[in-house]
Amino acid sequence: MERLWSPWRLAYVTGTNHQDTCVFCGAHLRQEEELIVDRGRHAFVILNLYPYNSGHLMVVPYRHVASLAALTPDELAEMMLLTQRSEIALSEVYQPQGINVGMNLGRPAGAGIADHVHLHLVPRWTGDTNFMSVVGNVRVLPEEVMQSADRLRPAFERLARQVSTVQD
Repeated sequence: MERLWSPWRLAYVTGTNHQDTCVFCGAHLRQEEELIVDRGRHAFVILNLYPYNSGHLMVVPYRHVASLAALTPDELAEMMLLTQRSEIALSEVYQPQGINVGMNLGRPAGAGIADHVHLHLVPRWTGDTNFMSVVGNVRVLPEEVMQSADRLRPAFERLARQVSTVQD
């Protein structure tokens, strides 16, 4: 019998990773800093610590709000620009055949963190879901999250430089 070890998920599956504060609020000041691959004035891009696929990103406003309706026009605009930049970076680094982009607003809609709106980008390939996810409730990821950060960060840095050059 083959064994698949993913000890980093223990806190997630046992529920011992719950914090009294929002996981996104102040992420740039805590341990999650190393997962952040891009920053704007109003929002940032962070790798999902519990990804569906390698390269699973989230675009998150700095401000703690639960809905799109509560965001300012500047926050909304920057979230979309960072989503666009994320699509480009994921396409360059991972060459996915598709990308799921979406958000779950409210717990009944599937939001794991319902009180802080965030947008997911999940790179996809034909055949990337298999029996492990369906039968075993296990995800098989070919890359550690920090390796994803190391691969994506240079693409985001280059894309940010291109934008600032165009704006100057």
